[in-house]
Amino acid sequence: MISPAKPMFDKIALIGIGLIGSSLARVIRREGLAGHVSISTRSQTTLRRAEELGLGDSYTADPSMAVADADLVIVSVPVGSSGEVAAEIAPGLKRGAIVTDVGSTKRSVIAQMAPYIPDGVHFIPGHPLAGTEKSGPDAGFASLFENRWCIFTPLPGTDPAALEKLSAFWRACGSYTDVMDADHHDRVLAIVSHLPHIIAYNIVGTASDLEEVSEGEVIKYAASGFRDFTRLAASDPTMWRDVCLHNKDAILEMLARFSEDLAYLQKAIRWGDGDKLFDLFTRTRAVRRSIIEAGQEVDAPDFGRQVVAHPQTQ
Repeated sequence: MISPAKPMFDKIALIGIGLIGSSLARVIRREGLAGHVSISTRSQTTLRRAEELGLGDSYTADPSMAVADADLVIVSVPVGSSGEVAAEIAPGLKRGAIVTDVGSTKRSVIAQMAPYIPDGVHFIPGHPLAGTEKSGPDAGFASLFENRWCIFTPLPGTDPAALEKLSAFWRACGSYTDVMDADHHDRVLAIVSHLPHIIAYNIVGTASDLEEVSEGEVIKYAASGFRDFTRLAASDPTMWRDVCLHNKDAILEMLARFSEDLAYLQKAIRWGDGDKLFDLFTRTRAVRRSIIEAGQEVDAPDFGRQVVAHPQTQ
């Protein structure tokens, strides 16, 4: 990435400073994408920590003050809080500003936020497909978005110039960008993100119950497969509670499909149908290879997820 000769935006307001917000703050500073970064979050403790880390230029618990004169406003809060935040920032938004979000569900976010966005302000829902199981301002790092996708679900009548400017911002953060319908986004994310997390939470919960029966052996002898589930299951509970509640229909549809496929697998195991098992495992192995070839994963031991320390200055 090459930093622009001048900032892309005079002022960027980050509403919410968890993993995504703090990673954005770091990459914005590294790439020189804003003349001024204002940060707002409800928690005074989190706000103080963000200031200690030097993530922005100004800090306030009042989101309407944070967005004053901002050219770009990025809302990074649990999706269930989107509407409340939109109502709070609406009075401070200037005409011509771009407002976007990073929520994992889009139809719900649009329904919550759109009614509060004033005329003359460009509301472009977005979703960077990037993250870790960590949360909070200390969890962020500037390279989080590199070679990851950011999907936009623009409303009808969205200004193409505003969409291109937002796309250029995310490309400067290292992301690929794409556009799709909000309902389609929610169905796609239900299978590639939401369902895996739900399954992980469920499996780790089952293991937790068995832990009492097996006298500690479940955790003591946990192999790499189980460890990978625990990584997903360590994700922020508030965020994933909201995802389940705000993408309910798509998630239930994918859970039903998964249950049907699980019953098929159960039958093959019960009846010793090795051919069906081999065919399934061969097909799914090819999916793993295609993900690596697409550059969305690395072909390294332990799924390439070695512990890496991300300097806070990144």
